[in-house]
Amino acid sequence: MLKMVDVYSESSRSFATLAGVDVTMVKATQGTGYVNPYCDTDYQAAKKAGKLLGVYHYAGGGNPESEAQYFYKNVKGYVGEAVPAVDWESGENASWGDHNWVRRFVDEFHRLTGVWCLIYVQASAINQVANCAKDCGLWVASYPSMNWKSWKVPNMRVNTAPWPTYTIWQFTGDNMDRNLVNTTKDGWKKLAKASVQKEAPSKPSATWKKKSGTFVLGEALKLHKSPHIDSSSIALLKKGDVIKFDATLQGPLRLWLRQPRSNGYGYIVAKDKYGKLLGKIK
Repeated sequence: MLKMVDVYSESSRSFATLAGVDVTMVKATQGTGYVNPYCDTDYQAAKKAGKLLGVYHYAGGGNPESEAQYFYKNVKGYVGEAVPAVDWESGENASWGDHNWVRRFVDEFHRLTGVWCLIYVQASAINQVANCAKDCGLWVASYPSMNWKSWKVPNMRVNTAPWPTYTIWQFTGDNMDRNLVNTTKDGWKKLAKASVQKEAPSKPSATWKKKSGTFVLGEALKLHKSPHIDSSSIALLKKGDVIKFDATLQGPLRLWLRQPRSNGYGYIVAKDKYGKLLGKIK
């Protein structure tokens, strides 16, 4: 087991370089409008002190893809060196209770970096993030006591299902969060590295079906130059915008709509890879 502290703006700056600690996890961002002003200060101090490194994003519950992009924008200099994590808890989280929010966040961050985030969640709410178990490590909060002054390992069984075990267990809170990391130093470094591949392109255009209608966006979405999620975009449309479409492309769950334009076509996702409708089709 490794020892880890997680720090944020109100932590004592000395926590980032605490003697006897192996890993320092630093809060980087929250929502799409906050960057921890001490993030790089703590990060660089911990790095200089020889600590293993992590950075995390506190979920604000807005659009998960937008929050993942914001996190990436502010930590991309750490990618490959620090293990990323997303903090899913009820405070200041407009989407608490949404069982698909974190799945969408980690998928977007993985699309951008090839790295899977760890997921921080209290033991009683693991069901909200259970659909991430096959890809992401679990950082579970379960407190037998609030004795933040001791590294004595509590005698307690921690609920982790459907994960077989935890990657990190946060076992104290209050003034300083103490965590046990269930891997080696080499194992931690591997968690920071890119894993696998981006999503495969959509099937050939022969599967397009002629169908006309309108689509009212339920959230901000990109209008793409081709029917592939990683293709370049024509524009970023906002919630409430309406587009007219003349054909549909239905995958296993994802649904694309084709918009006729003066110089060709634009393509927009109406249902995401989980089959969730992202607006209203009329």
